Amino acid sequence: MTAATGPRTGPAETTSRGTAEQDEVGTRLYRELSRIVVALADLGGLRSFTLPYPPAAQTVLERVVLHCLRTGEVPPMSLPELLEWCRERSAADRPFSVSPALVSPDATLVHPVGLAPTRTCLELDSDGPGGGAEATALQLLTELESRCGSTERYRRCRQFLAHNVMVHQDDRFKRGWNNAVWSKVRDFYHPVPEALLAKDTLLRCAECRLPGRLRGSKVPAHGALVSGTDTWCEAEDCTHGVRLELIRDPDRVRMLCRPLRAFVALPLRVEEAALDELDRVGVGYQALPGELNAYHLSGAGWRARNLHAYDRVQPVLLAARLATRAAELADGMAVVVPRRLADRAGYRAAFTAALPEALRPYVLLTTPEELVRDLAAAPRRAAATTGISGRKDTPAIHETNGEPDA
Repeated sequence: MTAATGPRTGPAETTSRGTAEQDEVGTRLYRELSRIVVALADLGGLRSFTLPYPPAAQTVLERVVLHCLRTGEVPPMSLPELLEWCRERSAADRPFSVSPALVSPDATLVHPVGLAPTRTCLELDSDGPGGGAEATALQLLTELESRCGSTERYRRCRQFLAHNVMVHQDDRFKRGWNNAVWSKVRDFYHPVPEALLAKDTLLRCAECRLPGRLRGSKVPAHGALVSGTDTWCEAEDCTHGVRLELIRDPDRVRMLCRPLRAFVALPLRVEEAALDELDRVGVGYQALPGELNAYHLSGAGWRARNLHAYDRVQPVLLAARLATRAAELADGMAVVVPRRLADRAGYRAAFTAALPEALRPYVLLTTPEELVRDLAAAPRRAAATTGISGRKDTPAIHETNGEPDA
């Protein structure tokens, strides 16, 4: 008697399932790599390593080698070679094959010119367990708020951090220097990392005020130096042709730590541009405690009551960041990003698609240029239609004076 058998799986279905499982493993490894790249950069840069490798890095290297052997790829033979992969191979390349539903296909973890963790790397690291670099920035600001003792003192200190990525010893003799503020924030500044130096010189981008580098870590020649294809700054997308300032005495410079550079100083331009627009039409706002670049808007009738300024290159990871905060979205949130990012092909669509459908009416993705217009647009649907508890529809408003219609 022949035993009964269930439906058989065809070769094509088996192959497809195996490929999907391999891609899932590749994506997990890519996430782990982002954390290792950030950790190694914090230890002293990504230029050279000696044995033994840090245990966590050795573990990830072994997992990548095993994944390569399973997928028929030639594995990296060392940690430096694996980091070279992070510089040369994009997220979509084998053996990682990361889905574009997570990060853009051309993203890398190490910048080819900067030889430092990319912004994608920092954002992916912050999307993982513990919150990565972004959580570190939040923790440092929480400590700062505690030591300041008053809202106004904390506001001044936070503004100092955002405006002063680098502090030169001579700055204390300049007009406007505030010793009281410096005493609160000085612990967040450290000697310039060796990885950012080129023969005892340091570059600073005039647009973003963040550190930069020439391809091959070359020392700049005499004459004006401007950004281009052979230069890098931590913002990664500043305008070509912008002046790069040469600092010849970096030993007299203290630099803000990378988490605060990336998640407090970098969004400064979009944050200030958004607040300028609110000031222009007379909308009041106050900083939200325990948040990065976030404000509560005064008055009634706005489409969103909270404003968050972000400068994030990966829209899906930004959406994922907001999706964990559903309870905070009941009053609506205006997510303000730079125009140059919002106008990238697919950025807005990817952000919206990554948000849970129930949250979409409560999140407004906009730019500083569009902020007032979008806030004054038709209000979102009532909370009852989405299952989130929040205020009901409010009247539309006009831009004339920033106040709601009667």
